[in-house]
Amino acid sequence: MTAVTFPAVVINWGSDEMAARRKRRYAADRRLQIYGMIAIAFALGFLAILIGTLTFTGYRAFTQSVVTFELDLSKAEIDRSDVMGADWRGIVRGALREKVPELPRSSERAYFAMFTSSAQFLVRDQVIRNPALLDGVARFSVPLSDPLDQLAKGQVDRDTPESQRRVTDRQIEFYEQLSAAGAISKPFNWGLFFNSDSRFPELAGLAGAISGSFWALLVCFLISFPIGIAAAIYLEEFAPKNRFTDLIEININNLAAVPSVVFGLLGLAVFLGWFGLPRSVPLVGGMVLALMTLPTIIIVTRASLTSVPSSIREAALGIGASKTEAIFHHILPLSMPTIMTGTIIGLAQALGETAPLLLIGMNAFITSPPAGVLEASTALPTQIYIWADSPERGFVARTSAAILVLLGFLILMNAIAIFLRQRFERRW
Repeated sequence: MTAVTFPAVVINWGSDEMAARRKRRYAADRRLQIYGMIAIAFALGFLAILIGTLTFTGYRAFTQSVVTFELDLSKAEIDRSDVMGADWRGIVRGALREKVPELPRSSERAYFAMFTSSAQFLVRDQVIRNPALLDGVARFSVPLSDPLDQLAKGQVDRDTPESQRRVTDRQIEFYEQLSAAGAISKPFNWGLFFNSDSRFPELAGLAGAISGSFWALLVCFLISFPIGIAAAIYLEEFAPKNRFTDLIEININNLAAVPSVVFGLLGLAVFLGWFGLPRSVPLVGGMVLALMTLPTIIIVTRASLTSVPSSIREAALGIGASKTEAIFHHILPLSMPTIMTGTIIGLAQALGETAPLLLIGMNAFITSPPAGVLEASTALPTQIYIWADSPERGFVARTSAAILVLLGFLILMNAIAIFLRQRFERRW
């Protein structure tokens, strides 16, 4: 056999042609870096615009204009055995009337409309919680009504004709008198977090929505986490490799990309239609969110199981452990940090879903937080939807504030996921 020889190729690295090639490659590298920086700048810019717009619109909802007055309940002749039945409307109005001594009778309606219509109930409930207030003079604070709250926050143009604004000139005069007397203040609005929903913006809060989201996510976690891990372990470690399992894997990957509204329709047809479960309860909401989260957990768990080095599995089997013991005693504990990270990210995604919860009715008007998974409730995304659809101007700021609260929970959950990954991640 005759050997074939090839002529040696001599490359002159110092030639002009090679210098031009290097210059083009370096230029391409610089362009790629510039494109990446531009993309990051655009992303950060849009994020800054979003957060800035929400903050500029919603920061007013974190304060609430209130009027403070003193009330001597020892002179009100209240029957201590029937505090609930006292004339709280007359008692509170009498105390408010003293703030404007020369209040004309013809202006009383406009004056009392400056304060929330639930003022007497707020005072009554505070006295019921602390009966010692009946023994003397006590200070109470009640919110101003939404139009006056907007006036206090500079959202009402006083130069606008009186017929085109919700605050009358007479109410502006009363407001100036109360403000000059130091009776009006704007403390932090704790009611935004501890009050439930209300038709009146000055009283509306997120307590019911936060509680409903908690119960729904709890149900979602209790269903999706064990089922997702069990399904992933079976598919990765025990299932035979055939067309049937290939079909299951393809469908799981496809389900991860299905729009959330489809899961809402599924929950509406199956859980409400076939099983007859009650509407607008966290149990059904959590089950629907679990269906949506399951594909993500299965995919993340399978990827985590395969990332564990095969030497660990082989070592466990080599010292006499069964396959089940090798999986649950060695492989699964090592992959659990990644699994928990993926689960938290999946739950964070479920927290922000609106469409499936709307379809199963979790947008009801709830005036008290649910005490369990079978009580009617709403959730943070659906509460935002309800407020965004309300005509009162005060709900505009509260909608943005609720979005900021939801973003805060999402950032917190993602931060926990990052911490778990960095804290427990193993490097092989």
